[in-house]
Amino acid sequence: MNKARVEAFTDAVVAIIMTIMVLEFKTPESPKWTAILHEGPYLFAFGVSFVFIAVAWYNHHYMFSLAERISKRVYWLNIAWLFAMSLLPVATAWAGRYLQARGPEYFYLLVFFLWSKTYLYLSVAIANDLDATNTEKAARLRQMPIFRFLRGWRLPAETAAVAVIVYFYPPSCLLITLSELVYMAIHTTPDSDRVS
Repeated sequence: MNKARVEAFTDAVVAIIMTIMVLEFKTPESPKWTAILHEGPYLFAFGVSFVFIAVAWYNHHYMFSLAERISKRVYWLNIAWLFAMSLLPVATAWAGRYLQARGPEYFYLLVFFLWSKTYLYLSVAIANDLDATNTEKAARLRQMPIFRFLRGWRLPAETAAVAVIVYFYPPSCLLITLSELVYMAIHTTPDSDRVS
């Protein structure tokens, strides 16, 4: 498949997801500064999800810059990844509205886990395709910090730990997600800002 078209489609869907999330932010019904505080929980959830999408898109861009071809498998895994990400506006709105409730926070955690697994499968498919044409690029992809994190034992272990913590303190889901995203944003592949 034409890589540029898949990238353009992906970028468009990601932009729409971000737009839908901001539309959930309600304009305060009072001109007082304190009125914005009522939207504070959603604004926090929105901020976490915004960083989530920004980090995801950055790594996806680097990964796709390494890809030499888009196989049917890569295309459908990219669609599955976009589907998982498209659940983020609902998870964000629900978690932001009921920050102290377990159900919405567990749903947010589930969306994060689904997104993580689909991103991992997409990364593995691109790396496997590269094994046949450019082993150096395949190795670079497999060395991405996000690839190593998602492929290792930490993702399932941390997901299970967060699930337990959320039971006792529901907002911890968003707090831990934010700290993990900041870590992933700082620890990117050294050449990630020099892609062609």
